[in-house]
Amino acid sequence: MVGELRVGLIGYGYAGCTLHAPVITSVPELKLTKVVERKGTVSKKRYPWVNVVDDVRALYEDPDIDLVVVTTPSTDHFTFTRDALLAGKHVVVEKPFTPTSVEADELIALAKRQGKVLSVFHNRRWDGDFLTIKELLRQGRLGKLMECEFRWDGFNPEVSGNWRDAAGPGTGVWYDLGVHFLDQALCLFGIPESIEADIQTQRKGGAAPDYFDVTLRYPNHLKVILKSSRFVRIPTPRYSLHGTLGSYVKYGTDPQESALIAGHTPATVSDWGKEPSEMWGKLITSIDGIHLEGNVETFPGNYAGYYRNVNEHIAGRSELEVKPEEARTAVRIIELALKSCAEGKAISINEELEG
Repeated sequence: MVGELRVGLIGYGYAGCTLHAPVITSVPELKLTKVVERKGTVSKKRYPWVNVVDDVRALYEDPDIDLVVVTTPSTDHFTFTRDALLAGKHVVVEKPFTPTSVEADELIALAKRQGKVLSVFHNRRWDGDFLTIKELLRQGRLGKLMECEFRWDGFNPEVSGNWRDAAGPGTGVWYDLGVHFLDQALCLFGIPESIEADIQTQRKGGAAPDYFDVTLRYPNHLKVILKSSRFVRIPTPRYSLHGTLGSYVKYGTDPQESALIAGHTPATVSDWGKEPSEMWGKLITSIDGIHLEGNVETFPGNYAGYYRNVNEHIAGRSELEVKPEEARTAVRIIELALKSCAEGKAISINEELEG
């Protein structure tokens, strides 16, 4: 494919407005062309050239739209993605891919039959702290890894009116935040041997899980812990990694989302994704018997890299970074975590993953 890739966006809520539209419009090869909004024309205030429609069929039936981006609540991901593929469009869908692995399998098979690209917006692979951890592990700075803990905590003891806190398939913090950490763990370490999960609804009046404590066990004694709580008022480390040569501990979150909320974009900020030095992680290790201790500069984050890769892949110039099969595996392991919690025991991944 030569020239601009014309993009249609389904939904202009938080994800569409904050995470997708400003990143898409920062990639020169992508042209945000049409936006589906059920009520109003809010997107046109920031992107006056777009055509705003209130019926998704106007997107599917438009021969000028090449790529459809689905940013609706996860409860609707399957339907919109299926219909877009049937309409002959390439599709990017927000995470989590689908509420169930069965639905994910159906969409993957449909994309192959249609000969279209399907990817899931696992943007946290382009967080600066995650990119830094990947490089530290690639270089072996921590030695043989023994234990990791990924935490996404905060203090928010009241249930909101957001759809993520409502009952329904694909809702709750394990699907919403847990899938980010799970995707990162799968990228770093592969598929675990077993999973053991404690997933709860702790807040009064809550209808969906708002807490998780999930342990992934790997060969050679590696344990990866994924946690999130809404009752943590004192900051905890975002990442803690410990190995035979040393440890790396990182506080804080990637600055890209905050910058997007503030109205900035990768196209308007020269040092996009760069983290202030006071937020850099601490590394204690040894190299050839020399003790080293200090802060490690965090790599700049790069959410635009996700969409550049999608464009390059559709153009046939690069491999797809976030494959739908990978996102499907994450959804299946989410299901196995829920099964582990319900049964009160660890679940063997190898025995269950194809189920």
